[in-house]
This record gives sequence, C-alpha cells and structure tokens, in this order.
Amino acid sequence: MPFTEDATTQNVYLDDFGVSCTSGGTTANGILEQPDLVLAGNQIVSTDYQLTAKTSDFGSLIAGASITVDSVAYTVREVRKLDDGTFCEISLQKT
Repeated sequence: MPFTEDATTQNVYLDDFGVSCTSGGTTANGILEQPDLVLAGNQIVSTDYQLTAKTSDFGSLIAGASITVDSVAYTVREVRKLDDGTFCEISLQKT
C-alpha cells in the first residue's frame, strides 16, 4: 500500500517537532536547526541557521525577507525546495 502524504500528515510532523514562525501575514510551524560549523582550520565556530517548513507556507520568501522563528528575528538568505517540493529549507541569518 503506498504512503499518501497530505496536508494533515505534513502538519502532524511539523506540530510534533516545530516551533511557531511568522513572516508577513503567514504564521505556521517550522523546524529550526542550528548546527555549528568549524571554519578556518578550527579557528572559528559559526552557527548555520536553517528552517524546514512547508513550501506552501514559506516557499515564496525571497532573500532579505524577515521572519520570526520561536520569537527570534531572522533574515532569509536563501530558500530551496526539498525532494518533491512539499517542504523547503530556508537558510537564515539572525538579525
């Protein structure tokens, strides 16, 4: 039996693991990841902020757009669709 993905199953995933995100008039859940990166031969540690969200919610954001994630302000750097385009990954910069 094939797995059918719809808005309900997408929301369950984001509701379980996500935090509240707001940009413009849209508020929805997304999953914020904050992995550290080691740069310049172990001399610099940087944090790379990435938000996974439904493309239908935030996929139309452009570089420079503002978004608040879990009450923290960020600026969008880049938006990329993942796999079949249902979800997108948004690179963020703290503002």
